[in-house]
Amino acid sequence: MQLATVAMLLVATTVAACGDGGDDDATASAPKAPATIPELTTDPLTLSFIWFDWPPAQALEAFANAEYKKERPNATIKVNTVPNANWHDAMFTQFAARKTDFDIAILDSQHIGEAVTNGNILDITDFVKNNIDVEAYNPYLLAAYGQFPQAETGQRDENASLYGLPLLGDTWTMIYRKDLIGDQPPQTWDEMISVAEKCQADNPGVSGLAFHQANGSDAAAVTYNTVNGVYGGNLWDPKTRKIDGILNDAAGHEAMDVLVNKMKPLTARGSGNWFIDEVNAAVAQGKACIAFNWIAASGGLLDPKESTLGSTREQILDKLGFATLPSQKTNLVPLGGMGMHVSAYSAEANQVEALNFMKWFQRADIQKKWAAAGGVPSRTDALASPEFLNAGPFNQVYADSVPRMRDMWNVPEYARLVDIENTNVNAALNGAKSPKAALDDIAKEQQSVLDSSSRRGGGGL
Repeated sequence: MQLATVAMLLVATTVAACGDGGDDDATASAPKAPATIPELTTDPLTLSFIWFDWPPAQALEAFANAEYKKERPNATIKVNTVPNANWHDAMFTQFAARKTDFDIAILDSQHIGEAVTNGNILDITDFVKNNIDVEAYNPYLLAAYGQFPQAETGQRDENASLYGLPLLGDTWTMIYRKDLIGDQPPQTWDEMISVAEKCQADNPGVSGLAFHQANGSDAAAVTYNTVNGVYGGNLWDPKTRKIDGILNDAAGHEAMDVLVNKMKPLTARGSGNWFIDEVNAAVAQGKACIAFNWIAASGGLLDPKESTLGSTREQILDKLGFATLPSQKTNLVPLGGMGMHVSAYSAEANQVEALNFMKWFQRADIQKKWAAAGGVPSRTDALASPEFLNAGPFNQVYADSVPRMRDMWNVPEYARLVDIENTNVNAALNGAKSPKAALDDIAKEQQSVLDSSSRRGGGGL
């Protein structure tokens, strides 16, 4: 198929929409990608990604240029990065202008709805049917990183459209100091708080806990949602789109009380705006008994150049342990990670290259190589492979956590919802609001956002 024909296919199904979206229908308005990969160019080509600045971004660029070039020597991979706090706006500002300097957007799972309803990314449903073995994936992960609308259960709906494919899976790991609390990690959330409290009392200068509290990206929101989940709370009712009265029910208030009144006092002074890097620094400098962080961001903890815990990886691992999150009333853990999504405004030759890259990246052999290079795969065979499980001491944690995952609301209004939650949770953690007032304000303000939208649907449990 020639490129001109491809362009006609992509344009023919585009539906105009702009800004944060005025499309009342939650179903797709995105242009369709071709079902088969058209003829690739032999001219030099740079395939550009956009992501936020963290170690997996550098790992992806190095991995892709080392491996993809073996098959496509004329293609160069460039992963452009922005600060995490600017990630959403950096992508959607360009989407709104209908001109992007990237070909593949790495979207958080909750960004998909906004991008789809505004026609910003390609509908790759037919492409996936012809080129990807969907049975090779954990269906929950395939849905989270590509499907829209989400099913109310969060599970894969074979009749739903796909707009992305997994790039990097992720969840939180509990990082604990074996030399301070022993080899066995706490098994319940209450036990974890008790152990952290004793460790802090026994070790002056070392905080009991370190976790994300910042008012930016989804930092404070994920922290509250995680505690909400383990104490039996719910974020909303996706069938009725009700948040007020559900998020702030008895379980929700207990979770906010635990977070603010039991966990926060065990953190370091001045940690009210900590996120990924600050938590890692506290662990590496020996300043935290127990910490929580995204697995994909934990590799640097084993680098002796960045740690005071040992001069070798082995010495560091004598002190650090990695475990799945403790349970309490439930055993839920947060879903992290992102998928790859092709910009609707990318040049035709680059869209074709992007589709070819995605097909290549999802191959079983490439997924195992990506795992060995530090990636976190979503294919079941790669997750169970020695290449993945032996690549890091936290990779078994991820494999064990996959059946326990819970995502947020996957709706086009996500960006406004998460801003409300981040602001209010951060305010509660920093003493600017009482825990009760913060949670009630979140529920009321988020409900107003959903009620003001005529969109329907959306899942993400």
